[in-house]
Amino acid sequence: MLIIGIAGGTGSGKTTVVKAIQERLKEDVVVIPQDSYYKDQSSLPLEERKKLNFDHPNAIDFELLTRQLEELKEGKAIQQPIYSYLTCTRSKNETLTVKPASVIIVEGILIFTCEKLRDQIDIKVYVDADDDDRLIRVIRRDTMERGRDVKDVLDRYENTLKPMHLQFIQPSKRYADIIVPQGGHNRVAISILVATIEKALKKKE
Repeated sequence: MLIIGIAGGTGSGKTTVVKAIQERLKEDVVVIPQDSYYKDQSSLPLEERKKLNFDHPNAIDFELLTRQLEELKEGKAIQQPIYSYLTCTRSKNETLTVKPASVIIVEGILIFTCEKLRDQIDIKVYVDADDDDRLIRVIRRDTMERGRDVKDVLDRYENTLKPMHLQFIQPSKRYADIIVPQGGHNRVAISILVATIEKALKKKE
């Protein structure tokens, strides 16, 4: 089993890179999204939940994430949490069964901020992108998929996303083994990344 971590700022193109890896690898690939491991905040009123800082490492249940990743490495299936961005809560009655695979991809903006998680990852990848490009993607995603208006998205970007990116996410780039510039549009970098993964898999055989 090979564990790959894919980090980068919000809207950098991480999902595009993940999909490219899935399409090109012949191995079984399982994706573990960091977003599934946001701490449950159902005890708070909805309006307070929406104001929470989801771009701070403290928002992530890294204890559960690292434990479940270890279980996958041991050949055990896990019950991955299901988190809703619309209600900002974790489902209490539903989970997603995830079985071990040849390649496990852990994807999320904050995954390199946790030392224990970094130590579990075999290949650490940071997807880099221009700030303006990231903002455009965030506006599109949050208005179309998460029901937010443009003003709220811009306020959140200015007050939370940008400061947290500068404080936590961008500095975590130093832990990366591979940096993919220009987000998910860099086909050459993605090809090199896939070749690196395939080589690492052969070594583990």
